[in-house]
Amino acid sequence: MRKKVTVVGAGNVGASCALRIADQELADVVLVDVIEGVPQGKGLDLLQSGPIQGYDVTLAGANDYEPTANSDIVVITAGFPRKPGMSRDDLLMANYEVVKTATEQVAKYSPNSIIIVVTNPLDAMAQTALWVSKFSKNRVIGMAGVLDSARFRTFLAQALKVSVENVTAVVMGGHGDTMVPLVRLSNVSGIPISDLLDQGTIDKIVERTRNGGAEIVKYLKTGSAFYAPSAAVVEMVASILKDKKKVLPCAAYLEGEYGINGVFVGVPVKLGARGVEQIYEMKLTAEEQALLKKSAAAVQELIDVLKKKQ
Repeated sequence: MRKKVTVVGAGNVGASCALRIADQELADVVLVDVIEGVPQGKGLDLLQSGPIQGYDVTLAGANDYEPTANSDIVVITAGFPRKPGMSRDDLLMANYEVVKTATEQVAKYSPNSIIIVVTNPLDAMAQTALWVSKFSKNRVIGMAGVLDSARFRTFLAQALKVSVENVTAVVMGGHGDTMVPLVRLSNVSGIPISDLLDQGTIDKIVERTRNGGAEIVKYLKTGSAFYAPSAAVVEMVASILKDKKKVLPCAAYLEGEYGINGVFVGVPVKLGARGVEQIYEMKLTAEEQALLKKSAAAVQELIDVLKKKQ
């Protein structure tokens, strides 16, 4: 039986996810979008790429959720994009309604699926999906840390003029300005970053990582990043569908880990067939712990606003 992945939102992120999933022959894909014709057109276009690219999966588009029934994974990318000068938090209430509606349909048609949330503000939208779906916490995951870590690794590799494949970097916390790139645990083939770069350069790279999404929004003016976010999603999808049990930084629902309770925060997790199969609790320094708690508090503020909508 072939695997099935639904991607909610046929915009740049969603369509790129569908293409990458097809390219790797991970699953059949259903693209869902409220705009009539867009998911159908993009789905057909992607399907016709198969004979050339050499992938053999089914791709279809729909404006309703019936064709998504019994999906193994549902990726929620739908929502309003950020515009220049707009924070992820500005999107909170508008995208709450989008994610709530999508999750209701996902729970109805694919009650055994795993949900990966991409819509911003990421951590609060993952919380929304958990509330609305009533799924167990291991089956609702936010995509953030994989992307943030990729940005951190990219900037470190550029500064050091080394292969990005040799750079290991860890980013924890909320997906926003309060994220916590852990310099102490980042290295190049085991060599600590602090042995290779001066503190001033490291600080600039950390700041650029925190503003990685905003930097791209500023350039694009009419949209936000989609190539790297879709790549991050598909790494998570592959780990789940193939039960690879990759250890990746993801937004997971914490219940006491790191002294944080009741919110989604980016932490290292083991991703397998059951979703989040383990949350790894590392020993942090007092400063790192304080930064992580500050990041969680920023997420909590958004959650408190959403609770009033419940």
